Amino acid sequence: MHFLVRLAVFLSLCGCSNAQGQTKEEDTEEVKIEVLHRPENCSKTSRKGDLLNAHYDGYLAKDGSKFYCSRTQDEGHPKWFVLGVGHVIKGLDIAMMDMCPGEKRKVIIPPSFAYGKEGYAEGKIPPNATLLFEIELYAVTKGPRSIETFKQIDTDNDRQLSKAEIELYLQKDFEKDEKPRDKSYQKAVLEDIFKKNDHNGDGFISPKEYNVHQHDEL
Repeated sequence: MHFLVRLAVFLSLCGCSNAQGQTKEEDTEEVKIEVLHRPENCSKTSRKGDLLNAHYDGYLAKDGSKFYCSRTQDEGHPKWFVLGVGHVIKGLDIAMMDMCPGEKRKVIIPPSFAYGKEGYAEGKIPPNATLLFEIELYAVTKGPRSIETFKQIDTDNDRQLSKAEIELYLQKDFEKDEKPRDKSYQKAVLEDIFKKNDHNGDGFISPKEYNVHQHDEL
C-alpha cells in the first residue's frame, strides 16, 4: 500500500464521516444486508479497526440512479479505509463488519445511517434518501489503530507511545516509501501526530488517545 495512504489513516481521527449523528429513528430502522457471494474458505473476517480495501457502487433506492462508483472515481482504484471509525457513512461501517476477503454484498441503508435529513448535494443525494450499495471486499489487514500496531510501536511495553517510539516507527515506514523524505518532513509529521492525538499534552499518547479499538485487551 502506498505510503501516503498509510500516513493518512495513521493521522486520521474518529468523526470524519459526513453521516448524521444518531437519532431516535435508528431505534426502528436498520441496515439490511444480502450476501451475494461468500468464499468457502474464510479464515479472516473484518472487525472494527481493520484496514479494508474494497470497491463499492452506490445507488438511490428510490429510482436506482447511481451516485457513486469507486471503479470510475479517482482513477478507479479500490478504496482503503479503517472500518468502524467514521471514515465512511455509518451504514457502510455496519454493513461491512464480518466480511471475508472476496465476499460480495448488497446492502440497503436507511437515511439515519447515511446522510439523514440534510442529504449530500455534492454527491447528488437528496434529503431522507435510502441508499443501496453493492460491495466487493478485496483485502482485510490490521489497521493503524489496532492493538497489534500499538504494541508494535510501544517498544518498551509501558502502554504509552513516546515521541521517540513513534519517530522510530515513522522512520521505518519512510524507508519503505518510493521517495526519500528529509528529516524536516519527518519531524513535521511527528509534531502533527502529537498535536492531533496527545490531548492532555503530557508528551505521550495513551491507548485511549491513540483510539486503540478494544484497548482493554492491552
